[in-house]
Amino acid sequence: MYRLSPQQEAILGKAREIKVKVIAPNAERVDSEGIFPKESIDALAMEGFMGLTIAPEYGGMGQGLRVACAVLDEIAQGCASTAMVYLMHLCGVAAYSSAPSKTGNYLRASAKGTHLSTLAWSEFGSRSHFWAPVSQEKRENGKVTVNAAKSFVTSAGHADGYVVTTQWSEAQNPLESTLYLVLRGDQGIRITGPWNALGLRGNMSAPMRMDNVAVGEERALTEPGKGLGPMLNVVLPVFNLGNAAISVGISETAVQATQRHITTSKFDYLGTTLADLPNERARLAQIRIETDKARAHLTCVIDAVEQPSPSTLLLVLESKAAAAETALLVTDIAMRACGGTGFTKGLGIERPFRDARAAAVMAPTTDVLHEFIGRALCGMEVLG
Repeated sequence: MYRLSPQQEAILGKAREIKVKVIAPNAERVDSEGIFPKESIDALAMEGFMGLTIAPEYGGMGQGLRVACAVLDEIAQGCASTAMVYLMHLCGVAAYSSAPSKTGNYLRASAKGTHLSTLAWSEFGSRSHFWAPVSQEKRENGKVTVNAAKSFVTSAGHADGYVVTTQWSEAQNPLESTLYLVLRGDQGIRITGPWNALGLRGNMSAPMRMDNVAVGEERALTEPGKGLGPMLNVVLPVFNLGNAAISVGISETAVQATQRHITTSKFDYLGTTLADLPNERARLAQIRIETDKARAHLTCVIDAVEQPSPSTLLLVLESKAAAAETALLVTDIAMRACGGTGFTKGLGIERPFRDARAAAVMAPTTDVLHEFIGRALCGMEVLG
């Protein structure tokens, strides 16, 4: 459905192989123990997937959102936590790519599989309104320091590079932000709490503090106070479409598990299966249709990003909201179709059911996206 070229299909095939051999077998332990999916990320790194979207001149594969979404969809079918860690890395290197003269070494390291990136945007003071950080850089004697309380940082403590938002020192409002690259070894960064969540239990989206972290001009990924543009125009499409792909992958997992269950579970006393019940077949048909619709919508958005038009921004905003709601619907119907067995851990419905709950409440939340879309349709400023 993603309409890939033979070369791109080969890349997806390699991702599928990693999913089958490494990612899926580790998924249950990652979820049950709430641990970072190191083995899965290492396996992707060894095959060059950390450089999937990095330009060939830096050692990457040079692929765009079409292949990235296909790969994220595939990975999410094996382990949604791994997919989210990988997506946040792709978002981080997208930010790096906006300032290659400063980040070339990190792009090369990522392509080699030795550098994991992520975003550190959401703050306690602005909640899910990630575009409006309340933290503010300090400039003294030509030096820049960052002090920030970040609420959710995927791969916290595991990532090598953190793309951090903070208000410009001369900002007149929170929208005048700057993006900086903070490295794991920098003085003043620490994890301030655990990550113990309902779903995506392995992505380690823990809170972090940054106290007087020194970031020189060589770490600035944007012009002073001009961070909003790259946030919305460079990183947000990767995040929203990638998130949609993960939701589609989660939905696909639920569909396949439901199909296996109702076609093999028997009423021994009748000599029939669950598939002989019309309501069960109808449920299976519905979640198959909903998942295919979500994947088709995502492909439409990818087309719009590759060939921009006035509707592209609207579709980018739609992508995450649409797929997130699909995943909620599909996993809910799958749970009902599989009954008590689906409620247990053995069938393969329970984990996708929990993982699917994340996207709707992850910034930008579905409610926020609906507000953005509504404002755009009414001819209003999206950010008000």
